[in-house]
Amino acid sequence: MGKDYYKVLGIAKGATEEEVKKAYRKQALRFHPDKNKSPGAEDKFKEIAEAYDVLSDAKKKEIYDRYGEEGLKGNAGAGPGPGPGAGCGAQSGQSYNYTFHGDPHAMFAEFFGGHSPFDQFFAQNGEEDMDIHDPFSPFGRGGMGNMGSMGGMGSMGGMGSMGGMGTHPVSHRRPQEKKKDPAVVHELKVSLEEVYSGCSKKMKISRKRLNPDGCTVRNEDKILTVDIKRGWKEGTKITFPREGDETPSNIPADIVFVVKDRPHPVFTRDGSDIIYPAKISLREALCGCTVNAPTLDGRTVTVTSKDVVKPGTKKRIVGEGLPLSKFPDKRGDMILDFSVKFPEELGQNTCDALRQILPP
Repeated sequence: MGKDYYKVLGIAKGATEEEVKKAYRKQALRFHPDKNKSPGAEDKFKEIAEAYDVLSDAKKKEIYDRYGEEGLKGNAGAGPGPGPGAGCGAQSGQSYNYTFHGDPHAMFAEFFGGHSPFDQFFAQNGEEDMDIHDPFSPFGRGGMGNMGSMGGMGSMGGMGSMGGMGTHPVSHRRPQEKKKDPAVVHELKVSLEEVYSGCSKKMKISRKRLNPDGCTVRNEDKILTVDIKRGWKEGTKITFPREGDETPSNIPADIVFVVKDRPHPVFTRDGSDIIYPAKISLREALCGCTVNAPTLDGRTVTVTSKDVVKPGTKKRIVGEGLPLSKFPDKRGDMILDFSVKFPEELGQNTCDALRQILPP
């Protein structure tokens, strides 16, 4: 035998939609774990939520009334069933493959419009020890006893719209906190020219999104636009909150892009400075040289040196580097890093001449 959802809610088979709502309201308040500390209250609370999920849905209720829980959940040869149903169920062959994936606390909060009704039901005149098995007792005459004519609390937008049912302010409660997934981190490679000028990059991501039914998910693509500011340093993070996968039990993760320098064919980067490898011959190192250094904006800077240039010598050209991230109107420097190319070999006559010319 499967579960008797009508018995769980304490109503007769064939109950109306209004009777189902009223029964859920009564039983959910009675067994809510925040007020009912008896063993098994949590399981009973979930069972009540499952019963309401089925009996408040016309299509699931019809299948349950005809075939019972086993037919509803696709575990028995219930014969031909109806077409695709609402909610979290899915067809398997010709049976309705229903499984309760809902959060009973979230269902409770949604039923009462996102508010906690306990201020009204359990804190009247400071009576904290009120019997939780009779939550309607404070309103028996002219109060909750007449709720049937009000269309059911599920459609009332919460206890805050009822008025006259207590002077305590409505408290907001998250019945069960969803866990937020860790951030999803991606490298965002940029060239030095892009850092120099600034640019926008469009990044396509694929993610899961929750459907309106609250329990099934779909795959979708989204384009995220990242505006690269002038002078941004490697390691800069750009965060897109809650753009990750979404499921019934999680809060979507943040998507984080981390700026990473793309290797440059000429320059290397040192903060806001750029380093240019200036290669010169041994004769230029000893007798003076002229270096034509390119810039990131396409110009050429000419640097002349008449001094002896030793391997590892560096010369700074002020203001020819990258923009400063905090002050993009100002720029770092270009650093010429000299390297001397020595000849592979020297002839005897050259060696003799150098011995005569060069100091010991």
